[in-house]
Amino acid sequence: MINDEINTRHQARMVRKKALIDAAIARNDKAQGLLLVLTGNGKGKSSSAFGMVGRALGHGMKVGVCQFIKSRTDTGEEAFFGAHPLCEWHVLGDGFTWDTQDRSADIASAERGWTVAERMLADPSYQLVVLDELTYLLSYHYLDHERVLDAISQRPAMQHVVVTGRAAIEPLLDLADTVTEMLDVKHAFQAGIKAQPGIDL
Repeated sequence: MINDEINTRHQARMVRKKALIDAAIARNDKAQGLLLVLTGNGKGKSSSAFGMVGRALGHGMKVGVCQFIKSRTDTGEEAFFGAHPLCEWHVLGDGFTWDTQDRSADIASAERGWTVAERMLADPSYQLVVLDELTYLLSYHYLDHERVLDAISQRPAMQHVVVTGRAAIEPLLDLADTVTEMLDVKHAFQAGIKAQPGIDL
């Protein structure tokens, strides 16, 4: 008897919830290219972006990936997606700033990399462009943020852009359609566990 009452109440709640969700879906009838920003100190920003790469490729969409700061070319995601005929993948960094220790070189690398990103952002054949770790180039002032935001805001109307990295600047957050902040609750690295293939690499 108690279970019947619980089930009845649950069904009534789900009926009300479905009506609200269906109404919201019916109202949201616009289609446009989105700017998504994945920021915060927690793990998973790039992984989330690459999940969208897989989703886009599954829909037959052309994808461009620009990896700033990072210099590794042996990651699982590059090995997998870089071989896909609809995915153009570029590793554009010289390594993390604490490795390079050369601001002038980092700025020059950022400038070279940004020319690749600008080309993609101006080309409507790219339906998704991932700008991995771009936030650092803005927060460290390696690139002029107005130049970057102009290129993003003037991209083709149906092109989606995903920007990842910590400490996203306010003008980027203001421009974004969707912002997700990853929260660092607990991380294996803090317990002395090195980066693991298939999880971190």
